[in-house]
Amino acid sequence: MDRLEKQISFLLEVDKLKNVLRRSSVTDGSRRENSAEHSWHLCMFALTLAEYAPEDTDISHVIKMLLVHDLVEVYAGDTYLYDEEGNKTKSKREHDAADKLYSLLPDGQGEDMKQLWYEFERCDTNEALFANALDRLQPILLNYANKGSIWLENNITVKNVEEHAYRLTRLSHPKLKSFVLDLLKNAVENGYLKG
Repeated sequence: MDRLEKQISFLLEVDKLKNVLRRSSVTDGSRRENSAEHSWHLCMFALTLAEYAPEDTDISHVIKMLLVHDLVEVYAGDTYLYDEEGNKTKSKREHDAADKLYSLLPDGQGEDMKQLWYEFERCDTNEALFANALDRLQPILLNYANKGSIWLENNITVKNVEEHAYRLTRLSHPKLKSFVLDLLKNAVENGYLKG
């Protein structure tokens, strides 16, 4: 295949991300969110909340990272944040998926996208820190908007959420950190989340 054929093949393959359902519901609670919607929403978070990123953060780089961060789910599926068993094999499944998926692209382009995914996973740059913080914030907001329906359905406690939101609350701008901690406190008070 020539370069364009490989790129088109890749684009058709990643369309399958629209079929990967996550646990979170959309804000009106009518259905579960898919991973493609999640990635798009995170890009909107990055654009909208850019002022809360660490100083000198390249938001366009954050958006690129967020666009590719869950593409591996085309093959690996979405692993629920609180699924202890699924998280034991998540890294291996996702690395194998990254190798398979990015090999569909022309050599340099596939490697560039895979490196964006690795950067997100390592969480060792300002851009990756902000992208990961947003990736933690978005499901918290969706769960809160749905009055904790998914949290309650899965017996999730505030301690569980705080442990998994650690990167968000430790590394985020003070306003984001305060907002999330207040939101979780309010969720417990309203019965959306177990104390």
